[in-house]
Amino acid sequence: MVRTLALILMLAACSDSREVLDELPNSSLADAPRSEVSETRMDTPSARPVTIGEDGPRLDACGGLGQVSRSGAGGLPLLAAPFADAKVIAQLPEGQRAYICTRSLDQKWLGVVVQPAAPADGAAAAPDCGVSSPVDRKQPYDGPCVSGWLASPYMRLIGG
Repeated sequence: MVRTLALILMLAACSDSREVLDELPNSSLADAPRSEVSETRMDTPSARPVTIGEDGPRLDACGGLGQVSRSGAGGLPLLAAPFADAKVIAQLPEGQRAYICTRSLDQKWLGVVVQPAAPADGAAAAPDCGVSSPVDRKQPYDGPCVSGWLASPYMRLIGG
């Protein structure tokens, strides 16, 4: 009787159907439909959008500003997803600034929106990326600037 009751209590404790990713407040995977979150790298999508607004509707859509450091002569690759073998979108030179919007679960990758360089010849101003003010909710970045993923050791925090 006691063993049966203990077994029932243990099984009841294990019956929580919520996913671990549903409980993580500040990750780019939180609130993502389960069908979009893969179990292995083999079935990961070729691109993963950068999420903005993770800090809530009262703070900037991207909470930090960073600068590429130690990138080498070829620059730092901006990737389409937080994986070393993801498609390269661009090469960012030493000193390039980017808004830091999110992090991968393992903290190895930063989801960034690249701050365009100011025109040198006085032409039209670079576009506003739209991430230095609050947004209503967490959402994929869909603005005029380039966004992607950088290896976190090569980004030095300069603001935020």
